Amino acid sequence: MPRRHLRVKGAAEAPLRAALRALREELGVPDVFPLQVLVEAEHAAKSPRLPSYDATDIPLFTIDPPTSTDLDQAMHLSRRPGPGNGGYRVRYAIADVAAFVTPGTALDAETHHRVTTLYFPDDKVPLHPACLSEGAASLLPDHTCPAVLWTLDLDAEGRTETVDVRRALVRSRAKLNYAGVQKEIDAGTAEEPLALLKQIGQLRERLEVERGGISLTIPEQEIIEHADGKTGGDTYELAYRAPLPADGWNAQISLLTGMAAAELMLAHGTGVLRTLPAAPDGEVGRLRRTAKALRIDWPHHVSYARLVRSLDPHDPRHAAFLLECTTLLRGAHYTVFRDGNLPAITTHSAVAAPYAHCTAPLRRLVDRYTAEICLAAVAGAPTPDWVLAAFDTLPDEMVAGTRRAGRVERECVDIIEAALLRDRVGEVFEGCVVDVEEDRPTVGTVQLESPAIIGRVVGTPGGRLPLGERLRVRLTQAEPGVAKVRFVPVDPA
Repeated sequence: MPRRHLRVKGAAEAPLRAALRALREELGVPDVFPLQVLVEAEHAAKSPRLPSYDATDIPLFTIDPPTSTDLDQAMHLSRRPGPGNGGYRVRYAIADVAAFVTPGTALDAETHHRVTTLYFPDDKVPLHPACLSEGAASLLPDHTCPAVLWTLDLDAEGRTETVDVRRALVRSRAKLNYAGVQKEIDAGTAEEPLALLKQIGQLRERLEVERGGISLTIPEQEIIEHADGKTGGDTYELAYRAPLPADGWNAQISLLTGMAAAELMLAHGTGVLRTLPAAPDGEVGRLRRTAKALRIDWPHHVSYARLVRSLDPHDPRHAAFLLECTTLLRGAHYTVFRDGNLPAITTHSAVAAPYAHCTAPLRRLVDRYTAEICLAAVAGAPTPDWVLAAFDTLPDEMVAGTRRAGRVERECVDIIEAALLRDRVGEVFEGCVVDVEEDRPTVGTVQLESPAIIGRVVGTPGGRLPLGERLRVRLTQAEPGVAKVRFVPVDPA
């Protein structure tokens, strides 16, 4: 599922980067791995547990940002024989982290401590040492390595018919990027395994609409730092990179696999699901006020899902709104079950189906466990004891790790917004009050129209902020790493 993508371009010693370094120190984010962990990782990189099944003849390819080296997934797409359009075959290789990480080792313990890769706008803090995540376990081109290989046969409409998953040796042939993929597909020069990404992706998108699911086309926020020759300081500009259609088609392959994993585990009677209840009315109401602040027309008869599908992420106002839509994902949980005792909630409301995290084990701890359960389910074998032993603690670990990642994201957003506005203290902006505290009606949140950011607003004692109404506010503080963005109403509230 999506998250905000924040990226900084500019000098390494600029104030924004300094604030981000200070944030890592404040949050106690580990900057290095313990020596024993590095020793074990180096040994594992040289001697992984290799599977007997050889699938290196499959010409897999990866699709990732150009600079990415921690490659979790590689795919090959083909047509299935049959009368007319017989359907499609998706082969999806996922990095086999369990071939390198042994339960009970220092390396294993460190992954349970870190839980997820943490992404900062200027850097990342990985879940695994680089010799694994960017080396031996990564599905790099022309590199033979162990993987969990999914084979999903789809009918002519893109519906799943059969699923197989097994350990295999694989070898990716090419490392592609989204822009290049989009260019080849649009030009009609893509070979069939790549050209089918559009066909299968669009079929899966239609099925998503049919079942009531929602995929957020989350833009990447890029913060560009400019040296100010007059003052000797730095100024900042906020830009958005809208996802390409190829981003969405690629995401549909991952969603397809996550849904297949969930169904396998439910049939197996043991598993770990990613669940999300329907969003409470209050959160949807807040989004309606945000839409109003950004001058996005949202008639009351139009559903949230229909509105999201109508938005253009190339439009900065729409991009800002799509980023705020991620707040509806905050109630997601990791739900474990075993011995056929299925949980009360088995679906993810945004996916509109049962769903599991299983396609990013280099960057997320739980995916290593779901892979093992799915392998056992297909083989008709018991779930490994080391997987079951983690059930008592894994959900809490994932919740803690997800919360930490969420805090990193929120703090980074606060720092970036302060950087964008630090030279505009005292200026007046047009905005809309999108949230008001119940017990303190003079304190709330204002969404600016331009730049499209949010901040805290505090009115005068005895007053009341006009929830859902437009409001002129004055910026009173903004200093990255020191003071978060704060406003007061121009006309006392």
